[in-house]
Amino acid sequence: MLKKFIIAIGGFVLVVASLAAIKAAQLNEMMSAPHMQPASAVSTFEAKEVSWSPSLRAIGTLAPVNGVMISADADGTIVKIAAESGSSVKKGDLLVEIDSSVESANLNAALATAELSRVNRARASDLWALQAIAKSDYDAAEAAALQSLAAVTALEAKIAKKKVTAPFAGRVGIRTVNVGQFVGRGAALLPLQSLDPMYVNFSVPQRQIPSLYMGQKMKVSVDAFQDMEFAAMITAINSEVDSSTRNIYVQATLANPEEKLRSGMFVRVAVELPANDNIVVVPATAIAYASYGNSVYIVEEMEGEDGKKYLGVRQQFVTLGQTRGDLVSLMTGVKPGEEVVSAGVFKLRPGAHVQVNNSAQPSSNANPTPDNT
Repeated sequence: MLKKFIIAIGGFVLVVASLAAIKAAQLNEMMSAPHMQPASAVSTFEAKEVSWSPSLRAIGTLAPVNGVMISADADGTIVKIAAESGSSVKKGDLLVEIDSSVESANLNAALATAELSRVNRARASDLWALQAIAKSDYDAAEAAALQSLAAVTALEAKIAKKKVTAPFAGRVGIRTVNVGQFVGRGAALLPLQSLDPMYVNFSVPQRQIPSLYMGQKMKVSVDAFQDMEFAAMITAINSEVDSSTRNIYVQATLANPEEKLRSGMFVRVAVELPANDNIVVVPATAIAYASYGNSVYIVEEMEGEDGKKYLGVRQQFVTLGQTRGDLVSLMTGVKPGEEVVSAGVFKLRPGAHVQVNNSAQPSSNANPTPDNT
């Protein structure tokens, strides 16, 4: 009985040892065989050479060619507001009228005095011609007539100040006063701005001064009208550089016949430069940004350790240039026609096995239009 038990145990040990040997051989074979990671699915973009007109980009602000806050030039109570908020007015149109009843009454008295002085001067002139009065009496009558005329002129000027008129054609803003309100001299009444044309004020670094000249064309874009670009022209370049920022102040003129743009708007400026450069562009999604250098992955045929060919990627460091929309220009590193990974960049490493699937591509438009629906 014991003998049979020992034989059974020995057979079991022999079977286990055989299985262990077979498994060890299989593991050894797997470890010695070349190892290939599974292929990563990526999208690609063929790097292409394009001609971009270089532009100088800056941030600017819109300002009216003529724009003021209309103020009262005399004390008094407002009796009439002729221009309501948002209305369009012409030069010389009445905006606000301040009570001038007292001045009008004084003017009537001054006119009566002036008329009497005129009659006295005429009578004195006739008498002086006949040598019937002294020269001093004639001079006194002449002086009285002139003084009365001056008093009339002063009252007329004072009454005129009570009628506030538009100094130029433009659009009235939101008024800050109401009928019946007493205002002091210098009090703000309402804003008035001429919206066509408008100024575009911006500044650029001093190193860009050689690229700027009078009459240079530029384009302006505004967040409020994302699908539109407005043409402008440089009309003034400041004569000095800001010593604190080392930027130079530039002013352009922009036509705004429909008055879509308003003063104070934030705008993006693109000044057209004269030269054209042929550059290589790729989608912005193709760039692997890193502190040690930016790079792209170029798809090409590679040879594995077992000598077999496969589709892999080569990491190529690049120098970035100008950006337009979804595209980025590359100054160095990539040649036209090379196939660059445009989606799936961050899961790759040099030499990785890839599988190209271009059924879904990231956007690569130089002038994208955002969907605001």
